[in-house]
Amino acid sequence: MNSTPSLPEIVSHIQPIDSSWILQARERTAQLVMPPRALGRLHEFSERLCGILHTLQPKVTQKAVVVMAGDHGIAAEAVSAFPQEVTGAMVKTFLAGGAGINALAGHVGADVWVVDMGIIPEIDPREIPGGNRLLVRKVRKGTDNFRIGPAMSRQEAEQAIRNGFEIGTTLFERGFDILGTGDMGIGNTSPSAAIGSVLTGCAIDVMTGPGTGLNAEGVAAKRAVLSEAISRNRPDPKDGIDVLAKVGGFEIGGIAGLILAAAYHRKPIVIDGFISTAGALIAHSLCPTVTEYMFSGHCSEEPGHRYMLQHLKLEPILNLGMRLGEGTGAVLAMDILEASVAMFTRVMTFAEAQVAEKER
Repeated sequence: MNSTPSLPEIVSHIQPIDSSWILQARERTAQLVMPPRALGRLHEFSERLCGILHTLQPKVTQKAVVVMAGDHGIAAEAVSAFPQEVTGAMVKTFLAGGAGINALAGHVGADVWVVDMGIIPEIDPREIPGGNRLLVRKVRKGTDNFRIGPAMSRQEAEQAIRNGFEIGTTLFERGFDILGTGDMGIGNTSPSAAIGSVLTGCAIDVMTGPGTGLNAEGVAAKRAVLSEAISRNRPDPKDGIDVLAKVGGFEIGGIAGLILAAAYHRKPIVIDGFISTAGALIAHSLCPTVTEYMFSGHCSEEPGHRYMLQHLKLEPILNLGMRLGEGTGAVLAMDILEASVAMFTRVMTFAEAQVAEKER
C-alpha cells in the first residue's frame, strides 16, 4: 500500500454491500436440493458473503486472526485479577504457538498474527521464536490511567485506528479472504466496558463484569472506578474518536481500524468477544455501514457483550460460554462460515440433481 488514506477518506469510501448479489444468492438457495432454508442460518451466512464479495462463488479459505495487544494505565486501579506483566508474556506465548488461539486457529487453518499496538515491554521480532508473526505498531508503551485523565490523546487514538487499517489492508493484499479480530491486554475489559456504556447508553453497572475473574467485591470496585472515570473524562458519545481517546485502549483502536479495512476493501471480518466488540462500536460510530461486513463470532460470558451486540444489531454465530478473548470465538466461527460456503457452492440444485421440486 503506497499511502494510507485519512480517516474521512476511509469512511467516505465505504459503501453498503450490494443487495442484488444477496438476491441472486437467495435465488440459488431456493433451488438447492433440500427443503426451503433447511440449514437455517448457514443460508444467511453464505448469502451475505456473496453480497460482500460480489460473487456466487465466495471463498473464505485463506483465514487469519489478528491479535491486537496493548497495556493499560487503568490496570493500576486493580481492575484485573492478573498483573500487567502477563500482557507481554502472553504475546511471547502467542508467537511460540502455545496459547488457546494458536490451538483453535491451527484447527481451523487460520494464520495468527500478533500486533504490538502499545504494550509496555519492547519485544524485538528478530530475537524471539515466531517473531516473523509479530508486527510492531506501538503507539506508545501503554495508555494513561483514565481514572485520572484521558487514556490517550486524540492524535494517538487516530494513529491506533490508522495502524489497524494499514495492517488489515496489508493482509488483504497478501491474499487473505477473511480476518478475525483478537486482543490481549491486562485490564482491557475496563476500557471496553467504558466504551460500551458510553456508545450504547447502558449503565456502567450493567456493562461491567468480572473480566479475568474478579470476585463480587472486585467487580463492585471496578464499576466505581469506571463510573468515576466516565464522569471525569466526559467522552462524547457522538464522537467515536473522542470516546477512544478518553476511555479506550490502543489495541481497541487497532481493532476498529481492522474492521474499517475490511469494509473499505469489501471483505468479511469476524469479531471476537467483549474487547473486539468495543472496537466494533468505535468503528460503527465512525461509519455505521461497517456492520454489513461484520460477523459476530460468539457471545461472551462478560455481561455487557450482549448489549453491545444488540446495539450493533448483530446476532452471534456461537454461544459457548467463552470469555478468553485472543480471537478464539472468531476463528471457531470462521469454520462455520466456511461450512456455509461449502453448502452454498457444492449442494446441487433440484435441476442439477434431476430431483422433483416440492409442489407449490
